[in-house]
Amino acid sequence: MGNWVIGELGNWGIWENGEPSKRQLRREWVIASNRVPADLSHGVVKYCVPQRIALHRAVAITTALVASALSSPLAQSPQPGSITGRIKLTTHVRVPLPANAYPSRVVGKHDAPAAPEIRNVVVYLKDPPFRGALPASRVELHQQNETFLPHVLAITKGSTVDFPNDDPFFHNVFSFSSAASFNLGRYPRGQSKPQRFTKAGLVKVFCDIHSHMSASILVLDHPYFTVPSVDGTYEIANVPPGQYTIVGWHERVGERSVGVEVQAGRASTVDLTVPVEDGL
Repeated sequence: MGNWVIGELGNWGIWENGEPSKRQLRREWVIASNRVPADLSHGVVKYCVPQRIALHRAVAITTALVASALSSPLAQSPQPGSITGRIKLTTHVRVPLPANAYPSRVVGKHDAPAAPEIRNVVVYLKDPPFRGALPASRVELHQQNETFLPHVLAITKGSTVDFPNDDPFFHNVFSFSSAASFNLGRYPRGQSKPQRFTKAGLVKVFCDIHSHMSASILVLDHPYFTVPSVDGTYEIANVPPGQYTIVGWHERVGERSVGVEVQAGRASTVDLTVPVEDGL
């Protein structure tokens, strides 16, 4: 005999193997569909059903309700928005004088290509809530004509940077930054060495052989960042709706920030001015 859910004087319990049980059940667990056999009713039983059947039916109903709630548009994540705008540098930055005490060797007929200063700006959200796996990338930071190219990189935590040597002599890439401390050693032209960055923060990179060489790698623990185009325009896409602080960062002046609200399915416009002072 199976277990039977019975009702007696308004109290619901279980009849187990022919003997009454003192266990109580919540009324909503019971689905009455059959009557107890006559020899078990004793004139006090109303409606009952085998417990195992009642629980199975209750589970089925609960599962259906949960599935219906999850499929409802109200339960779905809101559509992301975006942030667009323009970054403006307020002063012109001249090419700095070499910092080393010795004259640079001549490595070719052409100097390293000058990148627009706007490409040394990183635009990002400050401390946004982010859950999930970060999209790691693999990028290159070249050593060319005794210069790191590009001068500024922005990557997600967990990404790898390759440092190819394009010069006809040795380089030695290293950093003592708190976010990443490493020394890749000396290696010649045509070789490249990788470094994976596992901690968020600013990493200043140098060459142990050429003291005037430097670069900045900004490692972020979220994907909401970008480097502006040459004309200063930028876009940060797929941002969840909410209130944020957006930052324009330059290695000479640090952060310049402003608040922004992102609405579902809409683009918010934020223009930032970064006062890069000449001669810093």
